[in-house]
Amino acid sequence: MENKRKALGKGLEQLFSNEVINFDNFEKEIVNTAKVNDIINIPINEIRSNPYQPRKTFNEETLQELAESIKEYGIVEPIIVKKSIKGYELIAGERRTKASEIAGLETIPAIIKDFNDQEMMEIALIENIQRENLNPIDEATAYENIIQISNMTQEEFAKKFGKSRSHVTNMLGLLKLPKATKKLVEENKISMGHARALSKLNDEELINNLADRILNESLTVRELEHIIQESKLPKRNKNSQKNEDVNMHYKIYERIMREKIGTKIKIKNNKIEIPFDREKDLERILEILGIEIIGD
Repeated sequence: MENKRKALGKGLEQLFSNEVINFDNFEKEIVNTAKVNDIINIPINEIRSNPYQPRKTFNEETLQELAESIKEYGIVEPIIVKKSIKGYELIAGERRTKASEIAGLETIPAIIKDFNDQEMMEIALIENIQRENLNPIDEATAYENIIQISNMTQEEFAKKFGKSRSHVTNMLGLLKLPKATKKLVEENKISMGHARALSKLNDEELINNLADRILNESLTVRELEHIIQESKLPKRNKNSQKNEDVNMHYKIYERIMREKIGTKIKIKNNKIEIPFDREKDLERILEILGIEIIGD
């Protein structure tokens, strides 16, 4: 791993350190250190999105504008991809790729690099939050994925991505909202301030009803907070954050055990559940755990 870090260069070492990073520096480092032979034209139809791309929707109007620019001036900067079993996976340059396809291009200049899954997830998030704002739900989902996979604390994540701890906590809180309300947040029909206030409530029906009132009555964030306070609506348990931190650790332990045992593990209420299909499967699990059953 150390050898790989040295090969990445200074800009890329910074990307995967615990310091606040800058996506523009990361991409420039790759492009500026690339040799002429490193930039090749690859078929657009062989490229698929970064599987960890947090952005689920793209602004069609800005894509069309970029497509027109590409028609006139071509691709100014190559995209960055990773070779996969079949074709390529995007590391950086999703909008350029989509716009090039709209412009009718069949190939696009690219630099091929190798990154692991966690690195690709971090790159995708960094590009989006520094280049073009994600909607709050996509951003919150990306935060959660990186925290779980990289085994970071919220504080470590906040430091690395240049966010305050309270911002990270508030963003993750949005993921508890009911599906209908989350959709309104994704579509920017209710603001982040409204969503943050609603996320502190514990009753889905009440949250959805208040979300409707925000739309129909044009409630300000202050008015919403006043309604919640005056109505004494049930809020989330003050210990919920502690429980969430415990659950986060459980998910990490579940993943580690699943990788070792080869079956889905469930940790809940101070119990570990290890399901098995048949006796042979149970024997396999016991053998992995080093448990020897001596017959009569």
